[in-house]
Amino acid sequence: MPKIVDHNERKEKIAEAAWRVIRRDGLDSASVRRVAEEMGISLGALRHYFESQDELLAYSMRLISSRAHARIEKLPFNGEPRHDMMLVIAELLPLDEVRIAEAEVWLAFAGKAISHPAIRELSREVHQELYTGFRRTIDHLVKHKLTKADIDAELETRRLHALIDGLVVHHATYPELSNREDMLRTISYHIDCLLQA
Repeated sequence: MPKIVDHNERKEKIAEAAWRVIRRDGLDSASVRRVAEEMGISLGALRHYFESQDELLAYSMRLISSRAHARIEKLPFNGEPRHDMMLVIAELLPLDEVRIAEAEVWLAFAGKAISHPAIRELSREVHQELYTGFRRTIDHLVKHKLTKADIDAELETRRLHALIDGLVVHHATYPELSNREDMLRTISYHIDCLLQA
């Protein structure tokens, strides 16, 4: 009886192989041929799933975002704003090996976005998704009068977004200077500054 192949799972495994190549050798090294070698499959087998490097990289980039979304959907929210905010933000920070890998790969893509139009467009999409999520969170807090009086929701959204981006960059670039506890303490302090006492 022939083996049934889960095509989505196979595509994810190929993307994970691309991540390994990117983390080890850089984004420019993540050719279809190199990723096939990393997977231990033929170039033809890989091209069954991704016809070009751009297609493979786009999928690999989107997979980071979709996995973060999937983790967030499964979080044990309890309706308490501070608790729930910390849970969501923690999923976006490089706090374990999985999220460290995602952060490093994402930053490789972000660097390439400067000169690669397709990657820049994908990066902008995810950037906007994050901004929208943060804005919804801030608007929810303001609507329910949970923030300090007279905050500027737009500026607070941008500040939270920049803070999280900055923590990700700092940890990915200098992990020895930014540990898990420091990142969580920084976020906790920021949230406390935003919310009413």
